[in-house]
Amino acid sequence: MNRKKNPKKPLIYYYTITMIVLMLLNTFVFPSLLKQQITEVDYGTFLKQIESGNIKEVEIQENQIAFIALDKDGKDSLFITGKMYDPDLVNRLYELYEHKEIKFSEIIPKERSPLTNFLLTWIIPILLLIGIGQLFSRNLQGKFGGNSMTFGKSNAKVYVKAQTGKTFADVAGQNEAKEALTEIVDFLHNPDKYKEIGAQLPKGALLVGPPGTGKTLLAQAVAGEARVPFFSISGSEFVEMFVGMGAARVRDLFKQAQEKAPCIVFIDEIDAIGKKRDNSGMGGNDEREQTLNQLLTEMDGFDGSKGVVILAATNRPETLDKALLRPGRFDRRIPVELPDLKGREDILKVHTKKIKVENNIDYNAVARATSGASGAELANIANEAALRAVKCKRTKVNQSDFEESVETVIAGYQRKGAVISTKEKLIISYHEIGHALVAAKQKNSAPVHKITIIPRTSGALGYTMQVEESERFLMSKEEMFNKIITLTGGRAAEEIIFNSITTGASNDIEQATKIARAMVTRYGMSDTFDMMALETVSNQYLGGDASLACSAEMSSKIDEEVLQIIKKAHQKAKDILTENISKLHELSEFLLEHETITGEEFMKVLEAAEKQYNN
Repeated sequence: MNRKKNPKKPLIYYYTITMIVLMLLNTFVFPSLLKQQITEVDYGTFLKQIESGNIKEVEIQENQIAFIALDKDGKDSLFITGKMYDPDLVNRLYELYEHKEIKFSEIIPKERSPLTNFLLTWIIPILLLIGIGQLFSRNLQGKFGGNSMTFGKSNAKVYVKAQTGKTFADVAGQNEAKEALTEIVDFLHNPDKYKEIGAQLPKGALLVGPPGTGKTLLAQAVAGEARVPFFSISGSEFVEMFVGMGAARVRDLFKQAQEKAPCIVFIDEIDAIGKKRDNSGMGGNDEREQTLNQLLTEMDGFDGSKGVVILAATNRPETLDKALLRPGRFDRRIPVELPDLKGREDILKVHTKKIKVENNIDYNAVARATSGASGAELANIANEAALRAVKCKRTKVNQSDFEESVETVIAGYQRKGAVISTKEKLIISYHEIGHALVAAKQKNSAPVHKITIIPRTSGALGYTMQVEESERFLMSKEEMFNKIITLTGGRAAEEIIFNSITTGASNDIEQATKIARAMVTRYGMSDTFDMMALETVSNQYLGGDASLACSAEMSSKIDEEVLQIIKKAHQKAKDILTENISKLHELSEFLLEHETITGEEFMKVLEAAEKQYNN
């Protein structure tokens, strides 16, 4: 059970405890210690000590008389007595002074200077109050995430070109986005030629795309190319606990930007403050809505001709308020999509500039194997390849490092310590060859690139990798159906050879069902429903959550249609494997022996088996 840790006590807590302890010591402990050394006597005893000549020193104080005299043991001790009106006291002491060497005096009262009184009365208390206020301020800052004395200050980080050092040369795979932003850079460099014709610089540009595609990098590159200050802040930094703080920070941010103009203001994850306004929550008093209203006002109020450009990034453009997206605020919407084949190749080359690689690296092959990967994922693949080269005690990265890093990112690391029985290995071998053989026997199917039965940390006990020879943007109904057939090939091989089924097809079933459902509900590839839209997709850049837009009765019919597609594909896979049963046996034994084979090795064994069968 996790125990909740108590928060640390503020510094003022410890100061208070220390002051209380000192006061108690001064009140009770120190006086009692002094009383043990000083003896209090009456005034008569004092006079007797004078007459007997036992006194050595007398000090007349403001409210008492202190004197040193012999005690009962004949030792010098300190005594005190109350001060009384006694005009003859000085005469008695002087007579004793003439006969015996003693000292007597009266303390001269010291008066403080006006400056000392002023310091003690005014300056020191004010300083103490300021110190306590600072302690409370830091305490509030720790609790509420901001400085309580600077609630309205913007948290924007300001960079200049020397610090960011990013240009368009550091951005690859986003040529269309760079082209759209080049105009902004040109305006910041040469505003006069635009003003001459009467053109105005767009006030804002919204960068829209999936995570990891380089939206922040593009904004930094624009600032680097234009050589202007770059303000960077996240949308979540505007929203605080106290109502009105976010709006104050927006005002301060635009004030700083106008002072630094020409400059670029970049707001990352703007959907944190720019969501659609509705009747939920606290309405007009809601902190987020106040912040959004202030942002809309500031974007209308500032003069774009001064060279202040607002760039914003989001993964959820459909959630943004309509008022934020209208012309005059965010004039341009720039898609920053996942890179295509050429873009992925260029990104890999950019990320390997600082890595020592061999001269014969085939970046195109790596790019083809990473279809759908973002720039961040490709950077991770390049780094994984470098790490593997170091692990293998090599000074340069080779092609095998890139291939293994692709598999690591897709399926995880190899589980070299996993102990799998021979029977299970045989089942996995037939399962994977079932996929590969069905794919090879179909038209319009991606070629097999690699087959392995080595388990991975993602949970896969083996996999068959297919790599398209070129980039694909459209898929026909026949191609999607063939893909479902390929996915059902593993389970079909288990049924034919072992007359049994295992849990190894769980991911295949999930993928096949997803494709079949999309064919029916989204792509209109069903004779029953024709071109009727049955499903809507939201958050297309964050996984694409789908929800049915039909009645419950229609939903059950969709399920029946999806089931029929999968059943038909499953039967087709069985028919292909039954017709090529001898090749299935031979290829499975070959894979079981080698554990991992390439697509070329697979096709060579398949072609040899076909020649032998034909002869």
